Amino acid sequence: MGEWHSLVQAIVEEVDQCIKNHKDERLTLSSLAQRFGYSEFYISRKFTEISGMCFRDYLRHRTLAFALKEVRDSSKGFLEIALDYGFSSHEAFSRSFKEAYGMTPSEYRSHPVPVVLRSIIKPFDCYLISIGEEIGMENTQSEVKVYFVTIPAHKYLHIRNYESNGYWDFWQKQSKIPGQDCETICGLLDSIKGKLDDMGGTEANSGGGQIMAFINEPTGRICSWGIPLAESYGVRLPAEYCGEVPEQMQIMDVPEGEYIVFEHGPFDYQAQNCNVEQKIEEAMKNFDYSASGYCLDTAQGRVFYFYHDPERFWKYIRPVKKINS
Repeated sequence: MGEWHSLVQAIVEEVDQCIKNHKDERLTLSSLAQRFGYSEFYISRKFTEISGMCFRDYLRHRTLAFALKEVRDSSKGFLEIALDYGFSSHEAFSRSFKEAYGMTPSEYRSHPVPVVLRSIIKPFDCYLISIGEEIGMENTQSEVKVYFVTIPAHKYLHIRNYESNGYWDFWQKQSKIPGQDCETICGLLDSIKGKLDDMGGTEANSGGGQIMAFINEPTGRICSWGIPLAESYGVRLPAEYCGEVPEQMQIMDVPEGEYIVFEHGPFDYQAQNCNVEQKIEEAMKNFDYSASGYCLDTAQGRVFYFYHDPERFWKYIRPVKKINS
């Protein structure tokens, strides 16, 4: 099963790369099946089985997600965008756009409200398919770096859960709340412009600027280091952000503050995820705060950020304050 999840993940990544490069002639089930060595029927069936959606439906909605960002962020004409993303005409593009988002490209460009985009699927997820322990024991060469930073004031747009315990459990609980499942929330966050951590990617909890965070809340679940925390998922935005807030989300002001960062460099997600997680957990557990002159700041409202982007890093960012301050 893990082998097929990995293969579908490779197909998903290839689809995204082709869309970005406007190579729509390659975006056919036939060419992808030929590249990966399986029949069209078999690869389509496995894609649907693992992802829960038809390949062609996924391709269409993923293409529209990229096209929407062109409408939002560029001054290109709608016909040019339509042709770039494989639509036969402006009318065909406008019709598909309205079916997907409830408004025409022109209406969206004049008022870019949050909409649910088709975010990239992650069929190979060590947490969700329960194979991380079997493949996560390879050693990694990179060590955990520890350093202090001052993060400027910003806003944090997110959903939160006061009872969940970890990424998998968080989304399991959120899936039971209408409009707060992983697909909907990631799609909405992907449509938000101006995310501080957006590196131009589109993957959830990655280059697209989406992150997990833990908020110190008295009603939150007591974590392993004895602090009541609410788990959350969202994006950091500039302090002056004044865009619309989706009805199922909340936004908070995060003041400028000092933080300690525990960071591991790039790693092989399929082979090293658990090992890297263990290294970071040990580094956080063994760090001598008293010798640094700082301690964790557990004041209500302080935010602990968690970045998981295997191609760049894995890092925890914890709020701190000077000892006796």
